[in-house]
Amino acid sequence: MDAVPTILVVDDEPRIVRLVRDYLEHGGFTVLVASDGPTALRTARTGRPDLVILDLALPGIDGLDVTRALRRDGEVPIIMLTARTEESDKLVGLELGADDYMTKPFSPKELVARVRAVLRRAEGMRRPADVIRVGADVELDVPRMDVRIAGRRVDLTKTEFQILSTLARQPGRIFTRAQLLDAVKGVAFESYERAIDAHIKNIRRKIEPQPGRPQYVLTVFGVGYRFAEPPDR
Repeated sequence: MDAVPTILVVDDEPRIVRLVRDYLEHGGFTVLVASDGPTALRTARTGRPDLVILDLALPGIDGLDVTRALRRDGEVPIIMLTARTEESDKLVGLELGADDYMTKPFSPKELVARVRAVLRRAEGMRRPADVIRVGADVELDVPRMDVRIAGRRVDLTKTEFQILSTLARQPGRIFTRAQLLDAVKGVAFESYERAIDAHIKNIRRKIEPQPGRPQYVLTVFGVGYRFAEPPDR
């Protein structure tokens, strides 16, 4: 991304907005701000930000409805800010298409790092590759359904390959079980969602040096799974 990325910060707490804006501007980003849902949507449509940092507890229109509206309009990356008690909202937000979330209170330095990581993933998704590489160890040849981990060929079923390639294409992004089901054309009923856990267990058994202590396919407790970002990210 050659141009300076523009970040829209949406929160009704002025102190948080100032803090996040200062850290983002220090990090080289252009920053737009909004303090309520309607203003956020207007600013997103006129300012065309590269990423939105979105609090869920907003006046006017809450963050989940803002997320729905943003997703109807396009695919701008979204990082949600949630309270620790908003577990169900967090899940709904991810299902609606949010790219990441952070719980309050949060580290502004970590938030800036998350912004950079999500922007990198979004850029990579605009250039979908037939071969997915994550770090030096992981390579997936999508047309051939070929997986190599540290040079070792791994045999996966079609479903296992679809799940692994979905995760590996966006390292660091959290996927709920329902989203992984969607990737394999499943139906998001809970009984089927639990089948994802069985597939993940099989994938780990095949690709992880120590399946009980996974280093590639990681669990995000209460939410779903993510593929580990390589150390040099």
